[in-house]
Amino acid sequence: MNMQMIMQQAKKMQAQLQKDQEELERTEYEGTSSLVNVKINGKFEVLAVKINLPEGESIEADDREMLEDMIMVAFNEAVKKADNDKEKKMGKYGQGLAGLM
Repeated sequence: MNMQMIMQQAKKMQAQLQKDQEELERTEYEGTSSLVNVKINGKFEVLAVKINLPEGESIEADDREMLEDMIMVAFNEAVKKADNDKEKKMGKYGQGLAGLM
């Protein structure tokens, strides 16, 4: 394999890597936990937090800790989905680099 061919493959892989990274950053992931939905993007930035209380119900002071736990669970679920997606899409580049060596 000549050096020019290797460089062309590397440039092509780099362009695809950048495209996939940008796509991942724009993708939205949602995590849920009982009454809570959390939406994040691929950069792990929180886009929305929604508390889905049944109509007419309110949050009592005693329920605050439980609600905080639900938000944490929903957020962690969304992060896990984003991280798994990133691993699937970006893991192929680690294998591709080995093929160039």
